Amino acid sequence: MLAKYTCVTFLVFCKLVICLALLFSFFSGYAQDFMFSGNRTKQSIPFKCIKNLIVIPLFVNGKGPYDFVLDTGVGPLIITEPAIIDSLNFSTMRKIKLSGLGVENVDAYVSQNVSAQLGGAKIKYIPTAVLKEDLFNLSGHLGIKIFGLIGFDFFNSFVIDIRYSSNHLIFYDLKRKVKYRGSKVPILIERNKPYIVAEVEIDDTTKVRTRLLIDTGASHALSMEMLDGNAFPAPVHKIKASLGMSLSGQIKGYVGRIGKFNLGGYVFDDVVAGFPDFESISSKIDLTKRNGNLGGEILRKFDVQFNYQESFLYLKPNANRKKAFQHDMLGMVVYFEQNQFNRVLIGEIDEDSPAERAGFCPQDEIIGIDFKSINTYTLNDINELFKSWPNRTIIFEIYRDNRVFFKFVRLEKRI
Repeated sequence: MLAKYTCVTFLVFCKLVICLALLFSFFSGYAQDFMFSGNRTKQSIPFKCIKNLIVIPLFVNGKGPYDFVLDTGVGPLIITEPAIIDSLNFSTMRKIKLSGLGVENVDAYVSQNVSAQLGGAKIKYIPTAVLKEDLFNLSGHLGIKIFGLIGFDFFNSFVIDIRYSSNHLIFYDLKRKVKYRGSKVPILIERNKPYIVAEVEIDDTTKVRTRLLIDTGASHALSMEMLDGNAFPAPVHKIKASLGMSLSGQIKGYVGRIGKFNLGGYVFDDVVAGFPDFESISSKIDLTKRNGNLGGEILRKFDVQFNYQESFLYLKPNANRKKAFQHDMLGMVVYFEQNQFNRVLIGEIDEDSPAERAGFCPQDEIIGIDFKSINTYTLNDINELFKSWPNRTIIFEIYRDNRVFFKFVRLEKRI
């Protein structure tokens, strides 16, 4: 079952995530690829990297471009803003109920009459799931209007080169000779999703081989979920955290550090990882296919070339390779109000965090930071500020209950 966490948090699960396992049966046997027109065999386009997510300009039914998240963790195209399809008639579309972690009886509609285009590459009929409304506020958590996610059909059509070093996406016709860069690592494509094997050092004496979903649509570094049918062992030093917000409530768990993580021969120390509550997630999603999830915080340390057809990728370290993994030192989520994107609000607040001790409340509006208007900051700026350095004091100007006041908070290294 494909599981997606339905919230962006500063801790771990910065993405729209939704359970779409039912759609595989509807789209099985329905195969079509993106194709270049004319003699083109290669194209390069810039992308926005926001909270480690790749945002690309996609045309839908000849209109756009619209900002979509490029997400290896999804199968069909997912549209979260149906207004972009003027001719959409829900009464003629097949209606299904989505269920899974954080998704309880949400309406979605299945369409095979949607066309898409990225650069010069087009697909006439792309399997599509349409939500009648954006229930998950991915736009608010990224600070720009996001219209959906695109995944397998694009990755399966080309050799995909994600240059995190320059924020460029290069894609090649499968018949073109490609110059690969870096180290070759095998992957497995199963039910339209890519998996990779990596070695995790749980403690000084225990190393385990893990099977991880490669997820460009996840902002975190690692999510460790299951080992030998039980919860993946969390480190001794960890903190309680809200790892995401679902429609049915908060996804609880812990955040800690993995001692060593070996990906294709590249070893990382002290990797920040999330450990979601096993009882909560194992009852709603299938963990038998994986031990966890590998996200953008690690992937962006490389330029990555994917070849789904031949089941491998290449990893070439970039300038981010040696940057230490930092965890949020404040303990709260911030996001843009969904409709106008002109108000920054506080979401979940971690237990016993500097934010909780300072008396912040959910739905507080931040109107200034360090005596600068909040309009001068992007969400990336704010999140990097929260990870800057221990003992740094940040001054917040807060609007609550028709009054404005200031709060001084000192950042604290919590793991």
